[in-house]
Amino acid sequence: MDAISDMPRRSDPLLYLDGVLVSFDGFRALNNLSLVVEPGEMRAVIGPNGAGKTTMMDVITGKTRPDSGEVFFRGDIDLTRKDEAEIAQLGIGRKFQKPTVFESHTVLDNLLLALAGKRGPLSVLFARSRAEERARLEELLETVKLAGHRHRLASELSHGQKQWLEIGMLLAQEPALLLVDEPVAGMTDAESEETAHLLREINRTRSVVVVEHDMAFVRMLGVKVTVLHEGSVLAEGSLDSVSANQRVVEVYLGR
Repeated sequence: MDAISDMPRRSDPLLYLDGVLVSFDGFRALNNLSLVVEPGEMRAVIGPNGAGKTTMMDVITGKTRPDSGEVFFRGDIDLTRKDEAEIAQLGIGRKFQKPTVFESHTVLDNLLLALAGKRGPLSVLFARSRAEERARLEELLETVKLAGHRHRLASELSHGQKQWLEIGMLLAQEPALLLVDEPVAGMTDAESEETAHLLREINRTRSVVVVEHDMAFVRMLGVKVTVLHEGSVLAEGSLDSVSANQRVVEVYLGR
């Protein structure tokens, strides 16, 4: 098959879940979950604890295999047949709630270690003279607002800056889809605003799914919202429309 026919059709969603079921000891963490994310879209996913948000991301990234249902990426790539490493290489990056950076390394070296490619960590660290990589590093540093902190150890950064650094490390791997779990937990209001701006900038070149509890932050994003409840979609639409949904108020917002 040639390169052109390998490309997803314009009508293909980037991510497609249909009828996904996941059970743990009889408990249905996902119950007939269906979700579509289009190329270039940013989506916010909200819902009460136990709604299935984390399990949904586990399924997308290959950490959990669904009992049944379809999970496709870029049109026809069946993610249920791929492991975590293969899915990451396909272009799906995941940012967990707690930042996981190399604390004893500088900001610059964290990004160097994350650069996409088949080189090992040591060869990446010795590749600093490469003009293309230097340009990419500068771009990443500017994107995540850490250009002035490049030589600081990651351990010296604020909580918000560590979150941005990890997002930069994921961007270094050139994902087409970025999954972000509660990115502003523990952040100051100013850091939350910067994070909303950062995610909107990232969304200019790739799709983003944000799982979040902070409704003020979701409003900053200004994107379509999916509400999960008991493992399936309860409502979808703008934040104003789902906030006006009586069932959403009963099971989540009214708590």
